[in-house]
Amino acid sequence: MTTSAGAVPEAQHPHFQRLRTAVNQQKILTHCKNQPITISLDGKGMVWMIQKVEVLRPKGGETEKITINLGPVDLGQIDLLVEEGFYSNRTDLIRTAIRNQLATHSQVVNETVTRRALVLGMQHFSKRDLEAARAAGERFDIQVLGLASIAADVSAELALETIASIVVLGAFHASPAVKAALAGRIA
Repeated sequence: MTTSAGAVPEAQHPHFQRLRTAVNQQKILTHCKNQPITISLDGKGMVWMIQKVEVLRPKGGETEKITINLGPVDLGQIDLLVEEGFYSNRTDLIRTAIRNQLATHSQVVNETVTRRALVLGMQHFSKRDLEAARAAGERFDIQVLGLASIAADVSAELALETIASIVVLGAFHASPAVKAALAGRIA
């Protein structure tokens, strides 16, 4: 058998099979140690990498859509940076800019969360939570930086009886009836 310098040896050769098995085992070990991924010619490494990347992206329900208005010059500069490959799209640039600003001001955010006694992250109120508060004669002052949610099976009457005020910096999820009933208590 003659092989040129760049050619791949025949797959049937026993030594080649052992070499391929050893290389594949090394790739598996490499993946397990979180080392850089080697993508094989058959594309299996690429499939594994794509599956791993999708796990890191936030799900649709974990994000909120916002709308911003930009002047044509700013928008043109964003498009230029996207076109030049600095960002994958406009949203990527905007998310990066927002995260950079939040990182810059993280100390102020943390101090304010502590000072104002805000719940940082997500706070959910189930029907059972609110019924227990009603039975105990308690009322909630909801103060959240992130996501506050009230279960869909909570009636407007139960919410009115158990929620004194709502301050949410982020997103507030509740049924339309509960939101309407609490409208005067939402700051």
